[in-house]
Amino acid sequence: MRVVALAICALVLLSSPEPATSVHRRYHSIFSFGDSFADTGNNPAVFAWYSVFDHVMRPPYGSTFFGRPTGRNADGRLILDFIAESLELPYVPPYLGPPFASPSPADGGRFRQGASFAVGAATALDVEFFRERDIPGAPSKFPFNSSLGVQLEWFESLKPSLCRTTQECREFFGGSLFFVGEFGVNDYHVSFQRKSVREVRSYVPRVVGKISMAVERLINHGATTLVVPGVIPSGCSPPVLAMFPDAGPAEYDSRTGCLRAQNELGRHHNALLQASMAKLRAKHPHARIICADFFSPVMEIVASPRKFGFRDDVLTVCCGGPGRNNYNGSVLCGDPLATTCGDPSGSLYWDGVHFTEAANRHIAGGWLSSIQRSEARACPGN
Repeated sequence: MRVVALAICALVLLSSPEPATSVHRRYHSIFSFGDSFADTGNNPAVFAWYSVFDHVMRPPYGSTFFGRPTGRNADGRLILDFIAESLELPYVPPYLGPPFASPSPADGGRFRQGASFAVGAATALDVEFFRERDIPGAPSKFPFNSSLGVQLEWFESLKPSLCRTTQECREFFGGSLFFVGEFGVNDYHVSFQRKSVREVRSYVPRVVGKISMAVERLINHGATTLVVPGVIPSGCSPPVLAMFPDAGPAEYDSRTGCLRAQNELGRHHNALLQASMAKLRAKHPHARIICADFFSPVMEIVASPRKFGFRDDVLTVCCGGPGRNNYNGSVLCGDPLATTCGDPSGSLYWDGVHFTEAANRHIAGGWLSSIQRSEARACPGN
């Protein structure tokens, strides 16, 4: 029987026409925590609370796929959207809106198939950490704490509407796919405004510790499959490149044009994160904790843009203002003075740090393969 079970499992995986079809029946919902890379519309709700219009609600945001702005920081779909499609689930709705109001536990019905708690500019560390160090914009432009800890509290306030008993919650969340992150990019990028790269590097254990705490907290709530993305190569990000206009030639990678130290910080974060997740796997062997690679897919495109269908000027944003790499922090995408490239599918970066739908599709493919491999290992006898 064991041999038959293994054979059936292998047959299902090998005969799948696309990366995640072998696992789509396993998951009935997706719950996501993070920042603007996973925010499906929470940030406009936050802006609305302060009577401020969010620029991502202006064209050309959403123009590639949705045909209108949806609150996503992209011209179309996010990584999370591609994963939901592949798992034959609806797009993950934003927890805070619409409608732009604080949800109540009674809203659980509309979140039976998942929710995104991610908010643009969210950090792993709480706002007090940045304020104590006199870091401006901490962690966002408004006095609103949307850190990982706060997002977990939102999830816990929603939980009673989704399940009532411990067993019911374990069954429900055991059939859910959890994304914890990406977290760390905003912690580091906002700190670059006031601190040296060396000092920001010292924050990495704290950030990774917060992520590890969140993963374990969700496991204790009943989560059994958790995807934990690492950080992007910040040294290639146009906004970060603009922060260091006086960097000397030796500070850049001559092959890519990216800043060496900032990318090394990302590698350090990802190494500590993987080590931390390995410890959690040993502590919770029943849970599948999947480390999703956010760094390598971006670096692959930066190093060989034509190979992946992108333009040679790979560090130039598609929608932005006058400045280095067509990025200008004072002229945001959607502003009257901003310009948009003719074909976003040829660009890696959409409006700054955020990626185009084409890039998100490429990154999502790698994450889906990681999810599939975890399912293969979960087959009987593996």
